[in-house]
Amino acid sequence: MSSPATLPISNPQATNQSQSPIPTLPFRAILTRLSGYARQAFSTRRPWTELIDRTAFSRPDSLSDAVSRVRKNSAYFRVNYLTLLAVVLALFLVSHPFSLLTLIALLAAWLFLYALRPSDQPLVIFGRTYSDGQTLLGLGVITVIVILVTSVLSLLISAVLVGLALVCAHGAFRVPEDLFLDEQDSSSGFLSALSGPASTV
Repeated sequence: MSSPATLPISNPQATNQSQSPIPTLPFRAILTRLSGYARQAFSTRRPWTELIDRTAFSRPDSLSDAVSRVRKNSAYFRVNYLTLLAVVLALFLVSHPFSLLTLIALLAAWLFLYALRPSDQPLVIFGRTYSDGQTLLGLGVITVIVILVTSVLSLLISAVLVGLALVCAHGAFRVPEDLFLDEQDSSSGFLSALSGPASTV
């Protein structure tokens, strides 16, 4: 007596597993690459004693001379200048705790709701499931609204302007030496310390 024929039954769970989930940001890879960029950038940082050497300061002869000094000094002290901008931004945030807490809350939302969340686990809030695209869009909209409604945007702009003013003032009054021109090309950009692939990654 022959056994009854079995009908093929599709397993919806297996079908869902066969579909590749939408990948989220490779957070660890991003951190590794950023740390490599940071190590590469800080390896070209100049001694702070050169930055504050009083004997190397003088008044520029003209506006074009001041602009030329800023361009050359920004190529040589670019990592130091970026560090100075970061310190000014940190001081502004510390002096305004509400803005600091707002940025920390936004960063935590991005980390726990998107970057650190496994790609195979959809976001569920109040019983409703959100895809990665919807989560990304929602976080982006919330971030823009929070920055525009609160004083975070004006604080960031003020900090950047103060930092740039300090950098430009130092660059205009700091006399570039011949060593600067030998080691650095004056046409290199201010943010060139962050460009280029990190060899350690």
